Amino acid sequence: MKLKMILTALVIAGCGVSAVIAADDPVKIREGLMKQIGGSMGALAGIAKGEKPYDAETVKTALTTISTNIKAFPDQFPAGSEANSEASPKIWESTDDFKAHAAKLGADADTVLAQLPADQAGVGAALGVIGKNCGDCHQLYRVKK
Repeated sequence: MKLKMILTALVIAGCGVSAVIAADDPVKIREGLMKQIGGSMGALAGIAKGEKPYDAETVKTALTTISTNIKAFPDQFPAGSEANSEASPKIWESTDDFKAHAAKLGADADTVLAQLPADQAGVGAALGVIGKNCGDCHQLYRVKK
């Protein structure tokens, strides 16, 4: 019984250590930010396609996540964090342009948030603008593995 408690404590402690390591890993941080953006884009796409009913709170939450995450995203690319990611070397070669792409997405998300779409068609129109930003940046600064 005592051994089981010790092993359980070690496993729990190990989980905490890995969480701290992940929190310091810019690749993990930026992947997490991008997964949340992707999830938000998926929620918006579901509404725009009519697969899910329009819900103002879902739209607002998705847009807020996109806006917040993309503003933090460019800061997650310190020198030396190129390995083991889908980040293109162009990010470090053209940092200002990369940051400008992120800023444009953030500004467009903020604009849509300020005039929250009121229906499925509005979400579709907003998604067209935001999605173009995502696609443009991915073409330039993402390497598919």
